[in-house]
Amino acid sequence: MRVTFTVNGRTETADDVWEGESLLYVLRERLGLPGSKNACEQGECGSCTVHLDGVPVCACLVAAGQAEGREVRTVEGLAGGGRLDEVQRAFVECGAVQCGFCTPGFVVQAHDLLARVERPTDAEIREALAGNLCRCTGYEKILDAVRLAAARRAERR
Repeated sequence: MRVTFTVNGRTETADDVWEGESLLYVLRERLGLPGSKNACEQGECGSCTVHLDGVPVCACLVAAGQAEGREVRTVEGLAGGGRLDEVQRAFVECGAVQCGFCTPGFVVQAHDLLARVERPTDAEIREALAGNLCRCTGYEKILDAVRLAAARRAERR
């Protein structure tokens, strides 16, 4: 089947997509967007999180055909004009990036949280990121990064 959808603001088409093919596979292997990571393939780790029509989803659990006519935003789509967005910058500055495998999912989830809640509490941050797993950082630096990004966004307003 042919699947046509918008990815990071551009219309993309994938041909010869088989029925069980995941959105994650199409993004990584057919469209050359390796940011979303393929870790568990069961929706347990959050490494493949993308926005589908503005809602965070595990791309490994979404059949590619379900994206037909819809809008997908990947971690690559958060940056603009050759610059990282404030969440991505905060992750780098706070040392929240270790091996980097889980980072795209955390960044997409944090981005979603900060779009909804201007100054999230630690409990809100933890709840928003609960579906994402990291084996390297111990999470504190990730929380620091979300706090920093939230503070910077609040200063701009």
